[in-house]
Amino acid sequence: MPNSRRTTLRVLDNAEVELVEASRHPSINELSDSELQQLRKNLRERRDRARDIANRTRREMRGKSARDDGKAAKTDAGIRERLSILANAVQRTNQEHARRQRFEGRGELKRNAEKALEMRRAAASPINRPTSRRADKGMRAIPNERAEDLVNRMELGRVSQFVRDSQAKRDKRHEEAGV
Repeated sequence: MPNSRRTTLRVLDNAEVELVEASRHPSINELSDSELQQLRKNLRERRDRARDIANRTRREMRGKSARDDGKAAKTDAGIRERLSILANAVQRTNQEHARRQRFEGRGELKRNAEKALEMRRAAASPINRPTSRRADKGMRAIPNERAEDLVNRMELGRVSQFVRDSQAKRDKRHEEAGV
């Protein structure tokens, strides 16, 4: 659920507002990779802390545990909104990180393709080709690499047919016996 900036200001403290604003579109693109990594780390820490508080508050509301001051929590709406805002900010930073990784991968792929093209052009250069036709060994026999069959094919067919016939006889006996 998208959160308005007014809700963000109401629910978060000033440090968290700065982190969330840094994770939004115009400013997230201006961050360096190390700054983005630090922002992701800080947002994750804040999100995890908010998640722990929300879980504790839900337990208090159900009566599973009591607060330190003995009063039970009545609602956890603000805490859930805070958790939602921080989780969305973490998601935005993760998407930006993944986008940058894909962009780097494309650049590396392009560099590798250019290197392969250079190598291919160098290998096909006219300098390496012979200047005239030359005699070679001529036609050569290509050895057969397929292994020789050790069993006669007629024998294989005879055995397969024997097995089929035997199975048919067994099936017929079982049908007659009513098994």
